[in-house]
Amino acid sequence: MDRGILRSKFIGSLIGTAIGDTLGAFSEGWVGVHPTQVEFVADNQSILCYTDDTHMMIGVAESLVMKQGFDAEHMANVFVQNYQEEPYRGYGPGPPRIFKLIGLGEPWDKAAETIYPGGSYGNGSAMRIAPVGVLYWDQPDELFRVAHESSRITHSHELGKEGAALEAHAIALATSMDASEPFDAKQFLDKLGTTVQHKVYQQRLADMRALLYQRDMANIVSSLGHGIEAFNSVPAAIYSFLIHPHSFEESVLYAISLGGDTDTIGAMNGAISGAYLGISSIPQKWELKLENREYIENLANKLWTIYSNRHKSH
Repeated sequence: MDRGILRSKFIGSLIGTAIGDTLGAFSEGWVGVHPTQVEFVADNQSILCYTDDTHMMIGVAESLVMKQGFDAEHMANVFVQNYQEEPYRGYGPGPPRIFKLIGLGEPWDKAAETIYPGGSYGNGSAMRIAPVGVLYWDQPDELFRVAHESSRITHSHELGKEGAALEAHAIALATSMDASEPFDAKQFLDKLGTTVQHKVYQQRLADMRALLYQRDMANIVSSLGHGIEAFNSVPAAIYSFLIHPHSFEESVLYAISLGGDTDTIGAMNGAISGAYLGISSIPQKWELKLENREYIENLANKLWTIYSNRHKSH
């Protein structure tokens, strides 16, 4: 793949996460929202401010850059530090309690279990996974290992970890594909299905395949969900990409229009769509107003450099 195109995909996925997050933030919890409402709100803001979704995605990228790869304990401590610096990002009730325990010395792989016996299966680890998806897009074993291990910091339930892995796989697949060639949604689902273990996600993939032929929104939401659980939001984000693969704008607006956990579904959709289409696909009317845009883009470039250095000998 052309190096410039691949680099654009790295930037597109991270910026795409943030754009989806910011566009969906105002309508979180709504039953549904019309795309024109989303655009109206965005057009009338001078800065598009992100939530904990992007804040944690930044933490993932920062740790991967600082350690030149994955270090779970380091990533956990970056989450703690970032939260302490900006606790106003809209974090849910769980992560701050986990971060407090880690800050007090609880091991990174034990704190989440202390708060959530059996582990959390929320979408908090999937929403931040874009840096993992692009950095390890061509290393499937490492992709899934890092997706699962990074999830364990806050979401240690099998459904939480598999949700993060499914989102990471979707981002990796999107990164690997040539957006100028015809897009085959069924083939994309087939590839995702090769790594899905849990019956809940296998069913969601089957539902996505069936829904490709009919677009009744109520049926889509009832089948794929739009809630805070990973299995009720990752599928919705992926599906929204599958039916709008060639337009970042249409894809992310559709994802948000499903309602529910709109900032997170928007973030996860933006990560996939941005990885497929690259940074040039993201409308400048949004990109130029994104809070900390240059910093996020810089992190993506650093991830790209790590990836490039890793492949110089190949």
